[in-house]
Amino acid sequence: MRATRTIRVVGCHAEGEIGDVIVGGVLPPKGTTVFEMMRSMEAEHDDVRRLLIQEPRGSVARHVNLIVPSTRDDCVAGAIIMEPTEYVPMSGSNTMCVATVLLETGMVPMTEPESVFRLDMAGGSVEVTARCRDGRCESVTFTNVPAFAERLAAPLEVPGLGTVPVDVAYGGMFYALVDASALEFTIAPEEARELAELGERIRIAAREQFDVVHPENPDIRGVSIVQFNMPFDAPGGASRNTCIVSPGRSDRSPTGTGLSARLAVLHARGQLGVGQEFSHLSIIGSRFIGRITAETTCGDRPAIIPSITGRAWITGLHTYTVDPTDPWPTGYVVGDTWGTTMTLKQS
Repeated sequence: MRATRTIRVVGCHAEGEIGDVIVGGVLPPKGTTVFEMMRSMEAEHDDVRRLLIQEPRGSVARHVNLIVPSTRDDCVAGAIIMEPTEYVPMSGSNTMCVATVLLETGMVPMTEPESVFRLDMAGGSVEVTARCRDGRCESVTFTNVPAFAERLAAPLEVPGLGTVPVDVAYGGMFYALVDASALEFTIAPEEARELAELGERIRIAAREQFDVVHPENPDIRGVSIVQFNMPFDAPGGASRNTCIVSPGRSDRSPTGTGLSARLAVLHARGQLGVGQEFSHLSIIGSRFIGRITAETTCGDRPAIIPSITGRAWITGLHTYTVDPTDPWPTGYVVGDTWGTTMTLKQS
């Protein structure tokens, strides 16, 4: 075997969503903050994301996380989150995968019954409380960055669909939230392709019509994901949801930042208060539990501090190589598997 590069990865998923973790073969990118590191990775080392996420080594259903040194004294490590078409400041399922891999591989010492530490993410630091037993990380709860409702019931013109009311909220990235029942969906697995195609149309329209900007970081802007929700019933309840990840496929997990955005919308509408919980069930039936832990502000906007609980499992240890004669050293995309819009970067 000949190889021009070797990358070691721990396979992991959180409630069904793949969030593999790079543990060797990639040096930290430059930057004085993890956000700056993320931008350096995107600008100068995007070949790593393409190599691991695109075929023939990866797939559109995969996310990859790079562990980097923390730039903060109160955090044990940082992480850069790489998704199929973008680098995102925060992700709940990926945070659960990172925390589980750090603990179960011994990079962070495990304390039973709870391991508590902070992670330095591009969107801000988050506190992790992992419930641990017999050397296993049984669940992960993270206290997220501030989440807020950007606009409620905003009219959005969607080609071929007409005017659709959407809520826009930030939960670690910007979401456009859509009532699935109003469009006669139940969020069943057999609806996944239709939801993905419609979700991408809504996302593109939302990015064109809503110029949403994070009040404390102007480099975070634009709707990244469309979230289809079944209706809210009551505090302590649960509803089905699916988040359409660009370039067009359903998140297999209930989506931690998406649930954070939903909690912010419910709080803004007066339907959910501090200390109350609400859960999301994914398109495959997995569950994240969300809780509003406090009210706060983000810039000049009212916001909440959400906490999200879920589980992650290590699936294997992998070593990826690139042969010098391989004609696709950073992979390729084909329309039958690569989402619905064939994009590599956010439009």
